[in-house]
Amino acid sequence: MSTAYEQKMICNKNDGAPEQQDDNQPPSSSDIDAIDAVAEDIEKVTLLENSNDISEVSKEFCAACGKEGKSCDMNTCNKCKSVKYCNAACKKKHRSKHKKKCERIVAELYDEKLFADPPSREECPICFQLLPLDADQYSFFSCCGKTICDGCIYAMRESEGGVLALCAFCRKPPTTYISRSNEVNTKQLKNLMAAGNGSAFLVLAGYYVNGSYGLPQDQAKANELYLKAGELGCSTGYYNLADSYNQGERVEVDKTKAEHYYELAAMGGSVLARHNLGCAEWETGNLHRAMKHFIIAVRSGFEGSLEIVKHGFECELITKDEYANTLRLYHERQKEMRSDMRDKARGFYGSFPY
Repeated sequence: MSTAYEQKMICNKNDGAPEQQDDNQPPSSSDIDAIDAVAEDIEKVTLLENSNDISEVSKEFCAACGKEGKSCDMNTCNKCKSVKYCNAACKKKHRSKHKKKCERIVAELYDEKLFADPPSREECPICFQLLPLDADQYSFFSCCGKTICDGCIYAMRESEGGVLALCAFCRKPPTTYISRSNEVNTKQLKNLMAAGNGSAFLVLAGYYVNGSYGLPQDQAKANELYLKAGELGCSTGYYNLADSYNQGERVEVDKTKAEHYYELAAMGGSVLARHNLGCAEWETGNLHRAMKHFIIAVRSGFEGSLEIVKHGFECELITKDEYANTLRLYHERQKEMRSDMRDKARGFYGSFPY
């Protein structure tokens, strides 16, 4: 007479169903050995793959002699960063052969930066809308170091009964436009400059240009401040410095330096610098490069380049899709910089808010 276990096995065999195991039954020693073996094989494969990756990353060949070496121990071309050398001697030996390729790579990398999308424009700290492109439609306040749009300044003025008695942001008397000690205003600017405020350098430079607030008229000093403003991220500083070299304001006329600082200003977001670069390229016959500059300016909301981009489309310098996309972005930027309060301020103040 068969046992219950034997009957179960016979039944499973006759039905063709797989044998069922007891979930509560612990794994056998043979099962554990098999699992350990599989895990060991996986670990070996992983280590092998990682070792291959490490060797591939560290493997470099000298561009001059072809000798293999570790990437971290080799000399890299200082300009293009694209080739490595086993020592300084090989680097010097290969310089003449690598020069043309190096210059081409450096130029390509620079163009990528030059024609990349500019950084987002600064927002008004009160209404959080993009500041207008026209510098006459916003003002810098040395009391708090904020740049505020005319719309918010106008709203503050109206709330004070038609007189601007307080800064619209920090609610302190704005020394820049209210009759107070020149020393107070310049002291506030210098405090902001010590904190790394690029706009403060730009404003103080303007005082030296005009001889305002008790400061002497000194264009050379202004140029120093323009450079520092640009280095701190204020693109207008680079733009004004480019103008100084372009027009020879207390410096020798240097078109190369002017172009350099216009490019830095454009990369920082100055649409005027971008437009000027486009005009310069157009005059020298580089129409496609010029159109790239104009398109970037228009996409930033700059109306001054709009007709030129339209002309470029008519002359088939840009495609229909490029033109349509440029117009779309132009209207979006314009919308982001416009408000009813700013329109009221422009109608009330005209070109100067005080």
